[in-house]
Amino acid sequence: MLQDTLGRPLKDLRISVTDRCNFRCPYCMPAEKFGAAYTFLPKEEILSFEEITRLARLFVELGARKVRLTGGEPLLRDRLDLLVEQIAGIEGVQDLALTTNGSLLAGRARGLRDAGLSRVTVSLDSLDEAVFQKMSGRGASLKAVLAGIEAAEEAGLTPIKINAVVQRGANDETLVDLARRFKGTGHIVRFIEYMDVGSLNGWKLDQVVPASEILARIGSVFPLEPVRAGYKGEVARRYRYSDGSGEIGVIASVTGPFCGDCTRARLSTDGKLYTCLFGTHGADLKGPMREGASDIELQGLLRGAWTDRSDRYSEERAGLAAPPSGKVEMYRIGG
Repeated sequence: MLQDTLGRPLKDLRISVTDRCNFRCPYCMPAEKFGAAYTFLPKEEILSFEEITRLARLFVELGARKVRLTGGEPLLRDRLDLLVEQIAGIEGVQDLALTTNGSLLAGRARGLRDAGLSRVTVSLDSLDEAVFQKMSGRGASLKAVLAGIEAAEEAGLTPIKINAVVQRGANDETLVDLARRFKGTGHIVRFIEYMDVGSLNGWKLDQVVPASEILARIGSVFPLEPVRAGYKGEVARRYRYSDGSGEIGVIASVTGPFCGDCTRARLSTDGKLYTCLFGTHGADLKGPMREGASDIELQGLLRGAWTDRSDRYSEERAGLAAPPSGKVEMYRIGG
C-alpha cells in the first residue's frame, strides 16, 4: 500500500473538473474578488475527460478507491455524465461521488445516476432565503437547490449529504432550522467549521463557530448521541438523534484537526496534484502527460508526490506566526 512520510495511505481522489462557479460564496469565491471581469482558466489549460480518466485510473492502480468530482461547480462542465461513465468503468473504483451546489442538479440527477454516479453531496448553508442569498450570492435560487436534492433522492443518489459551512455572524443562527428540515429524511447534514482555505476569503479565527458549539446548539433542541466512525480517516464526527430519526456530522478542521488520518489526494482543474487542501504548490501532471509521458512515468510522479508527502497544516495552524502565502484556492481543487 502506497504511504506517505507519516504512514497515511492513498485512498481518496478528489477531482476538480472546472474552476468556474455560478455562485459566489464568500468563503470560497467572494464576489468582490471574482467579479464579471475575473478571468478563469481557458479551455486549453483544463484537463480533458480523457486526461482526467487516464490519471484517475493511475491513482486507482496506486490504491485510491473513492473518487469525488468537484469544482468550482462541476455541473457547469458540459456532458459531465460522459466523464462519470468513463470513471465508473475503471476497475477498482468502489465509490464515485459528486459535490455540487445543487442549482443545476434537478435536470441532471437521473442521467448522472444512469452513467454510474453513486451519490451526491450538496452544499447548502441555510434555508433562510435572505441568509442563503448572502452566503451564495449572484441571485442563487434556494428553490432550485431543494429541487436538486429531491431529484437526487428520486434518482437513488443516496445517502445524500448536505454540507453547510458555518460562519459566525453570517449563518450560524439558522443551523437548527437546517437540522430540522432534514431530520428524518435519511439525508445527513454535515456542519463544517469555516476554514482558511486559500487567501482571498478574509478568514478570521473569531468567525469560526467551533464544532462543540454547533453540537450544543443543535443538541439543545434535538438530543444527540455520538456514533463510531464508519472507517478510519472519516472526516466528519458523527452524531445520531436520540429518537432514532437520523444523524448529523461535524467537520472540525480548525478546532479538531484530523490530518493524521488524511488519505485524500486532490487533482486540480489544470492538472496539478495537491496533497493538502491548504497546499501552496502542486505537482504538475498535465505538462508531462501532454509531452508524451507513459503511464509508468506518470505513476512515478504520483508515487513520488505521495511518498514525499508530509502535509499537516491544520495541526500546525495554531503554532504558525503567519499563514503561508499563496495557498491554492478551494475552487481549483474542490472541498
